[in-house]
Amino acid sequence: MEFQSLKDISVTNKRVLVRVGYDVPLDDNGNIADNARIKESLSTLNYLLRNKAKIILLTHLGRPKGKIVEKLRCNAAAKELSSLLNKSVKKLDYCIGKDVEKQVAAMKQGEIILLENVRFYPEEESDDKAIRDSFAKQMAANADIYVNEAFSVSHRDSASMSSLPMFLQSCAGLHLEKEVTTIISALNNPKHPFVAIIGGIKLETKIPVIKYILPKVDKVLLAGAMIFTFYKVLGYETGNSVVDVAQLEKARELLEQYKNKIILPIDVVIADKIDKSAKYKTVDCTKIPEKMLALDIGKKTIDNFTMHLTTAKTVLWNGPLGVYEIEQFSHGTKQIAHFLSAIDATVIIGGGDSSAALEKLGVAHKITLLSTAGGAALALFSGEKLPALAALEESYKISNNHRKNL
Repeated sequence: MEFQSLKDISVTNKRVLVRVGYDVPLDDNGNIADNARIKESLSTLNYLLRNKAKIILLTHLGRPKGKIVEKLRCNAAAKELSSLLNKSVKKLDYCIGKDVEKQVAAMKQGEIILLENVRFYPEEESDDKAIRDSFAKQMAANADIYVNEAFSVSHRDSASMSSLPMFLQSCAGLHLEKEVTTIISALNNPKHPFVAIIGGIKLETKIPVIKYILPKVDKVLLAGAMIFTFYKVLGYETGNSVVDVAQLEKARELLEQYKNKIILPIDVVIADKIDKSAKYKTVDCTKIPEKMLALDIGKKTIDNFTMHLTTAKTVLWNGPLGVYEIEQFSHGTKQIAHFLSAIDATVIIGGGDSSAALEKLGVAHKITLLSTAGGAALALFSGEKLPALAALEESYKISNNHRKNL
């Protein structure tokens, strides 16, 4: 994958349009509940500030579906970013138009403007490429350079992600570049033993990842709610745990083809309901009682997983191993997270849930790469070509060809 890096471009006194991924959770009062995605952009923003750029930020928040939704305005993001940078961030109410043109024209070096939620505009996610391109061209008119610092939405084919790079000199933000190059390097040129940990709920979304990485890894450790489909294939009783019937045949094929690579939990923590008041106990994975739910991996499984991880030199983890939001069902995720923070290996954690769990445990700083990207990380782990990254590559080719013809 070849795209231009931010550090390869002169940004001094330039109007730099940075697509950030400030799609952050808000509490009932409209305050930001988790600022991780805002913090991920700080390396790029501080670099631009040091180099005296004029910074214009563009993001989305939630799913307003092309309409103005008051609670999804980006005011809280502007306030949070201002606090993190200890610097004024001017929030505008539009992404295009006369007011935006006027405000951008008056910008001085080192000033920051945050535009309104780009998904308030139906053109952003239009199915018609011509409409997306036209909208992107209007946004591009107020900038000299485009920076993608939103890996979390780089799998989206939208005006701000895949159309804008066609109208401006474009590059990858510093954090996005680190995320993408680290993940691709791990997938294409890993140090062995290479162990993947795949958890989470929906097997349908994980099957492409599992299929893509199985030929590359030495072991895949599976956990989370998706394991019950594999248990059903093996003839185990699964209690009240959900089995994805539509994925049974795919699970069977994977077990037959990669039986020496796939490691399933050997014991699980069960309860009658997903609640902090639920009584729980650990049972053998083949003996999940009727009407009971398996909500975490057991101690024997933790020991078995850590045995496989002890010698690992590359670890890729996507998805929690249990219902980690509830204390009594978070033990597996916590134990594996603490173990990974102490081993000598390249450890990549991808996905919002997994990342949030490690942040909560206070071990995130010990991990090689902690990505909050959900769908984008899954797509990259599956070997898919992401539209926004493809657009950066295409923009770079256009730029190179232009220089060659000068």
